[in-house]
Amino acid sequence: MVAVLTRPGPPSPRPVIAVRRPRPGRYGPPGPAARREGGGRRLGWAFIGGAAALVPWMWMLAATMPSTATVPNWSAAWVGLDAMEAAALLGTGVLLVRRDPRHGLAAAAAGALLAVDAWFDVTTAAPGAERTVAIALAAGVELPLAALCAVLASRALRPRGAVIDHEMKDEWQRLVGSTPDG
Repeated sequence: MVAVLTRPGPPSPRPVIAVRRPRPGRYGPPGPAARREGGGRRLGWAFIGGAAALVPWMWMLAATMPSTATVPNWSAAWVGLDAMEAAALLGTGVLLVRRDPRHGLAAAAAGALLAVDAWFDVTTAAPGAERTVAIALAAGVELPLAALCAVLASRALRPRGAVIDHEMKDEWQRLVGSTPDG
């Protein structure tokens, strides 16, 4: 139920809005979100199974792949990865400026892309000065920025419950003549 109230006294620049959500199962059968929970658990187990199936695949790759390879589209792969990073960082920044809680989704993508970039920079760099630069960039720029993105994502995606404004609730009860919840 959504109630829009105006308070007595001087006009407020915007109305007070209260959202009351019934507790699951309190007023009848569970809603669609509760019915979907079983499917979410099955999907979760499917992801866990997929992760477990990758372990022998990684062992096989480690044993059979050559230590060197020639890649015809090497520059396109790196430019594409950096373009995706730039797009994710831009999206995160724009959504943060707008104070849009969806910035967490862009931050999660940016953090993952930055971590992948750091990994591939270090593992594909030639030994010597090139690898030293790759490690320095990973440790000094990419991984700290990825950690910041992870913090932003975790804070933005944290579930939030409904906030009840007690003053507004008391006013609503006075207006409709109801009694306080026991």
